[in-house]
Amino acid sequence: MTLYNLSIHDAAERLRKKEISSRELTLSVLERIAKTDTKVKAYITLNEDQALAQADQADQAISKGIARPLTGIPLSIKDLICTQGLLTTCASKILENFVPTYDATVIEKLKAQGAVILGKVNMDEFAMGSTTEHSGFKITANPWNLDHTPGGSSGGSAASVAADMCLGSLGSDTGGSIRQPASHCSVVGLKPTYGRVSRYGLVAFASSLDQIGPLTKNVKDCALMMNAIAGYDPKDSTSVNECVPDFTATLTQSIKGKKIGIPREYFSTEGIDPDVKNSIDQALDTLKSLGAQCVDISLPHTPYAVAAYYVIAPSEASSNLARFDGVKYGIRDMEQTELVDMYKKSRSRGFGLEVQRRIIIGTYALSSGYYDAYYKKASQVRTLIIRDFKAAFESCDILISPVSPSPASIIGQHSEDPLKMYLSDIFTISANMAGIPGLSVPCGFNQMGLPVGLHLMGRHFDEATLLNVAHCFESATDFHTKRPSL
Repeated sequence: MTLYNLSIHDAAERLRKKEISSRELTLSVLERIAKTDTKVKAYITLNEDQALAQADQADQAISKGIARPLTGIPLSIKDLICTQGLLTTCASKILENFVPTYDATVIEKLKAQGAVILGKVNMDEFAMGSTTEHSGFKITANPWNLDHTPGGSSGGSAASVAADMCLGSLGSDTGGSIRQPASHCSVVGLKPTYGRVSRYGLVAFASSLDQIGPLTKNVKDCALMMNAIAGYDPKDSTSVNECVPDFTATLTQSIKGKKIGIPREYFSTEGIDPDVKNSIDQALDTLKSLGAQCVDISLPHTPYAVAAYYVIAPSEASSNLARFDGVKYGIRDMEQTELVDMYKKSRSRGFGLEVQRRIIIGTYALSSGYYDAYYKKASQVRTLIIRDFKAAFESCDILISPVSPSPASIIGQHSEDPLKMYLSDIFTISANMAGIPGLSVPCGFNQMGLPVGLHLMGRHFDEATLLNVAHCFESATDFHTKRPSL
């Protein structure tokens, strides 16, 4: 096995035993990037010199017996998480030259562990999209089929993990943006409970929905990364001071007696691809064979989730992106002599069409005379969705659904019909609306060889149960061992 193929926990064990060095591991991954990223186009900014310097520091720490689980492990970072001294563009022309003066809390935690930051990976601009086609710089391809998208908005993160161009990655999830690309690229992706992981240093899309989380090659690696990044942060007003367990210690290899809720609204949805449904049905059979019990439950307000989300998220985006006006942040149109014209031209040049579309929708929904009809009503629907989940978890431990109605789309397939792209998040949006954790684990492939993911949702701050169920499923299957041929 070449070093770039290693999982995080395998590499950490070899580093601890000094069978390999972090420099060797990092060089192997950098060589893989040089060979592969011309096809996949996952990276926006490569941090090669600093990555090797961090690898050398990790080797020194290991030689002194100071090694933590992520010491010397090469990781990629979604390009909307602030990294001191390293470009953070949000895949937008308006921030193409922005270099933060500080690290996000999650980056501070990774550096404290001695992790190696390889660089920043592509995404839909400001995390607005489900295909990574809406980047201001490039379109990332799916490593399993280069004619298809990797999903989004954390498509660069998922593609870099699937293509072995890192050992793990950090993404963000506002309506499915970790879980959906994880499903499309056959990797593990976890959206933690809202407030479990600090958002300080995350460039905001929709502040009440955004959450940072890991994408990895397997469940144990996901647990290791959660151990590193979870926890209370006083710099984040939405961070929750909740005890953080050792997520690796909860991988018990047994789910006997666990009750799995099957939301009837999800499985009665029209338009689920037959191959996706078949993979989910087989996954349920596997979980039953491991001793889990299936329970039929209802989430009655599911039909309203997408509509409510696409009022709340654009409204918050409109507010958050108002700061990018060509004055303090972002590019400025220097040809304009009037202030309002400068605002208009700078934002028109800097923002892509999808971002402009969502800003306009959000501004309309928040405008005088429409706030009560749209944003307030959507917030009330959100409350009903939260109540649905609370009622469901009274009779089951986790909920299961597909991650997406279909496997990865062909590049350009939804360019003329954004509504189809929005509907691809139908199974993931509700978890963000309710603030509960959600996880995607590989569970199959369609007839074209494109991956399918199984979606697990749990109670607030119960990521441990999701990881354990996913780990047991993973141990009983071999989907996570398959890699794309590039």
